[in-house]
Amino acid sequence: MFSITEVRADMQADNSRFAAEMRELTKKEGIYLINLMASPGAGKTSVICRILDALLPKYRIGVLEADMDDDVDSRTVLSHGAEVVQLHTGTSCHMDAKMTLEGINMLKKPLPDIVILENVGNLVCPAEFDVGADMRLMILSVPEGDDKPLKYPLMFTVSDRMIINKIDTAPVFDFDIARCEKNVRALNPDIEIFPVSAKTGEGIEALVCSLYKTVEKTLAKKRNGAENR
Repeated sequence: MFSITEVRADMQADNSRFAAEMRELTKKEGIYLINLMASPGAGKTSVICRILDALLPKYRIGVLEADMDDDVDSRTVLSHGAEVVQLHTGTSCHMDAKMTLEGINMLKKPLPDIVILENVGNLVCPAEFDVGADMRLMILSVPEGDDKPLKYPLMFTVSDRMIINKIDTAPVFDFDIARCEKNVRALNPDIEIFPVSAKTGEGIEALVCSLYKTVEKTLAKKRNGAENR
């Protein structure tokens, strides 16, 4: 006779508990947490640097750099003026809520207004784990192809905003933005989509303006909630 343990269910239950702790922390401290997800090479770090250049004059921003190894992205982000915590995940293909909570607690006090988690490059595992973020922001780059929503539907279903990056390369690749958007909206009608080029800056202003409005609105609610306690 032997017992059977539903390990995945236990993992998700633990993750939900830490995600709830994360939400309580960000509410208490007045932090806006962005979970940025994408495939390797989609341009996560380049997009973060564009966001930093636009928003650092208005907010204190910290970045959690999650990689299996090395610190090349951390050094890039650091050069743009943000505080950075490097998180090495080893063989883990994603960040979970506990790991993210530990990362935020490594940031200097007082904690930043905005924390951006650059999740491990992957379109599968990161979509499955709630880290307690205020926004799930994903990037699909043009060279990856416009059929990715059909192949990795969960990532596009759970994300609040989607960036189509590297649109400057569209003439080289067979990427149909309209077809891609149609496939994404079939999975997630409420998602906001921003075609951009982190290299040339095209579309970045619209993305940053949207982020700014959302962050301002959410942080105002969190601060009012903290004052009323």
